[in-house]
Amino acid sequence: MTFLLFFLLVLSKSRADSFEEAYSDLEHYRTIYISENGPRLSADTAQPKVISQRGGNATLQCKFNRDPSSPPNPKMRIKWTKLTSDYLKEIDVFVAMGFHKKSYGRFHGRVHLQAASENDASLVITDITLEDYGKYKCEVIDGLEDDTAVVSLDLEGIVFPYFPRLGRYNLNFADAEKACRDQDAIVASFDQLYDAWRDGLDWCNAGWLNDGSVQYPITKPREPCGGKNTIPGVRNYGMRDKQKERYDVFCFSSNHKGRFYYLIHPFKLTYDEAVRACQKDGAQIAKVGQMYAAWKLLGYDRCDAGWLADGSVRYPISRPRRRCSPTEAAVRFSGFPDKKHKLYGVYCYKSDN
Repeated sequence: MTFLLFFLLVLSKSRADSFEEAYSDLEHYRTIYISENGPRLSADTAQPKVISQRGGNATLQCKFNRDPSSPPNPKMRIKWTKLTSDYLKEIDVFVAMGFHKKSYGRFHGRVHLQAASENDASLVITDITLEDYGKYKCEVIDGLEDDTAVVSLDLEGIVFPYFPRLGRYNLNFADAEKACRDQDAIVASFDQLYDAWRDGLDWCNAGWLNDGSVQYPITKPREPCGGKNTIPGVRNYGMRDKQKERYDVFCFSSNHKGRFYYLIHPFKLTYDEAVRACQKDGAQIAKVGQMYAAWKLLGYDRCDAGWLADGSVRYPISRPRRRCSPTEAAVRFSGFPDKKHKLYGVYCYKSDN
């Protein structure tokens, strides 16, 4: 054992001597500094949130900065994608590389780069739809370098609770999406519901949101709605089974390009008569989302109950008064009457197109 230790000591010393002989010229360079340059490419936005409305235009700001010493790169790529509400997927919106530009899907023909300067990657969206609401990612790719910025596109509009003729708690998630679409709306996001709650929305029935969660807004706590001694807020059931579980839904609608109006008619109508009366006037029977948008965004006020496309009867009051929603401005709901025998007026919608 002693001999083995002695042998190892001699071997290690001889190797150390050999290293010093081989690298004796490094004697004066024992301290080595390693520095790394900062990012050679960066992307950022001066306006992380943009507000527009349906039918309008919006510019999503994004600018990039390259290292001035980097040579021009004709293959530098600018890519815009839309993030899904659960952030698990990205939907292609627009890609540009040199003179090659391409827009995708429902964005085709509605998006282009602003290109106000050589480092401007801002995206212009025209003729905005309800589905355009959400978060967008600007990605700039320059060889091995890339960077991203995220911009939110918000829409002016209104959130409203909805359930069909079948009654409350009858919609799975796919049903909820269709129900909102049928009423000229989309399933609302949590941010939209939260803003509506801050604006006074109080509703004691749980409804789907676009991320697959089920929630409801309470401004006046009470026993059937989470408890009398709880604080106001948006109650959250969490993420639910989209196929099996059934709830109501919170829909979102925005400004529309058209005219919403109460049809002046000499007598009250059944549902089928109401549909035909609007058609005869060059219009169609109005949808629930169109009534809410006209009430919220245009201040539409009419104290006459009228048929809507889903077979419900409602009327919008923006100026509370006796016999017309005396306590609050609201869209009043009279239920889903018998379509064949009950008689009401009708609300129509005439598109600008």
